[in-house]
Amino acid sequence: MSGERLDDLLVVSLEQAVAAPLCTRLLADAGARVIKVERPEGDFARAYDRYVHGESANFVWLNRGKESIALDLRREDERALLWRMIARADVLVENLKPGSFAKMGFSDGALLARNPRLVVCHITGYGREGPRAHLKAYDLLVQAESGIVYVTGIGDRPTRVGVSVCDIGAGLNAYAGILHALLLRERTGRGRVVETSLFHAVGEWMNIPYLLHRYAGITPPRLGLHHPTITPYGAYRCGDGKELLVAVQNEREWQRFCIDVLERPELAGDPRFRDNPARVENRAALDAILEEVFARFSREELAARLEESGIAYGRLSDLDDLERHPQNRIGRVIGESGETFELLGRGYRFAGEAEPVGRIPRLDEHGAKIRAEFAERGEAER
Repeated sequence: MSGERLDDLLVVSLEQAVAAPLCTRLLADAGARVIKVERPEGDFARAYDRYVHGESANFVWLNRGKESIALDLRREDERALLWRMIARADVLVENLKPGSFAKMGFSDGALLARNPRLVVCHITGYGREGPRAHLKAYDLLVQAESGIVYVTGIGDRPTRVGVSVCDIGAGLNAYAGILHALLLRERTGRGRVVETSLFHAVGEWMNIPYLLHRYAGITPPRLGLHHPTITPYGAYRCGDGKELLVAVQNEREWQRFCIDVLERPELAGDPRFRDNPARVENRAALDAILEEVFARFSREELAARLEESGIAYGRLSDLDDLERHPQNRIGRVIGESGETFELLGRGYRFAGEAEPVGRIPRLDEHGAKIRAEFAERGEAER
């Protein structure tokens, strides 16, 4: 790795859906050359929908800046081509059905024997070991298995998290693991195998409910837009019908909130609300007071009061609000049709760096070029 970009890295990815394509799109954004290996019929995410002027929203989001080649790995000659690509690669990513890549002859031992500097990343549903490692896994199924939907929702209604958090978490963990392995390779000269899964990625995020349940016997209640163990920390309807979230994190803030925002200084000394555990115990009484006060103001009036008092808040944004949010960073991507689409920018960047722009590859668009580049010596001479 050198210079300002990772443009000396070759990434070969047998990928589909969300997790692996997110990981490799981030590598492509960073400058790596990413060869996306697809089945002859293509990544099935190409056909998820046609909402972005005829193109798939998932595919537009996750596949800019890559090259595409379609390989039929049931054929010996196509597997041989893949081996030649792997021999020159820095990173290999795959999220095929668990175990299928090794059954085709691409075991970890064989991969690292062929290319000792290779960083191999496996993305699975439940990991590569254990009694459920063989299961097919899609985001909503893993949201259910991991317990995240159990702690999400209202009352007795568990709810799916509104975006594919298990897929996204696995893709981000894969990206972090690959960069970690590449840093270690700079020191040791050796590649290694990175593993992540949808289940383990979101499982780490479940540690607070896990710890509460295991060590205190507590199951956090489903409270919708309210925090289960801190209050006031949640959404309240304002006088104009819009909702505003407020987050009081310590006793100094509670005092200011009562005096400056609610204009009810006596609440600061009310024994029912003397500290956060007491406020949680008396949540219903406190919520009734807040709802009555919030109903006297518009959302923006309350936001101004909270900001002046140094109390954290957030508007409950709908998608119209999100589309015109003043903090958005807008990226651009060039679709298969050549049309440029705008989308929300990456979650990180170097200070002052512009959002990357990349093209979405057509299925097998770069197949002929890649086949020529990685042809056997005799084939290339012919």
